[in-house]
Amino acid sequence: MCDLFLGTWKLSSSEKFDDYMKELGVSLATRKLGSLTKPTVTIRIDGDVLTIQTKSTFKSTEVSFKLGEEFEETTADDRKTKSIVTLDDGSLTQVQKWNGKETTIKRRLVDGKMVVECTMNNVTCIRIYEKARGH
Repeated sequence: MCDLFLGTWKLSSSEKFDDYMKELGVSLATRKLGSLTKPTVTIRIDGDVLTIQTKSTFKSTEVSFKLGEEFEETTADDRKTKSIVTLDDGSLTQVQKWNGKETTIKRRLVDGKMVVECTMNNVTCIRIYEKARGH
């Protein structure tokens, strides 16, 4: 099932990302830069270890993990989180926890596109990625 997510994806649209970053507590300057970037996400698997690499002109990050096992993650906005990723009903669901706070990032495939739904409290952001050519 994870195989469907493998490959390189480019951001094609984004809704309410600034609102979501604000809810996370991201500074205004970082939010402005974050809103301008069009990241590329590469998802690969080696055995039972998934790797999600995010590259942009602003910041690049990479995390490797096993489904269902908690791992430490430093996010693009420098939050130090405890994260866990599970596969639920065809969605890769990531929960990040830090300082008593929590956010959920759900990745699912819809019509060949990767729809990423980021939720914290009552704020939800939708980011849509299209498969990069040749990937």
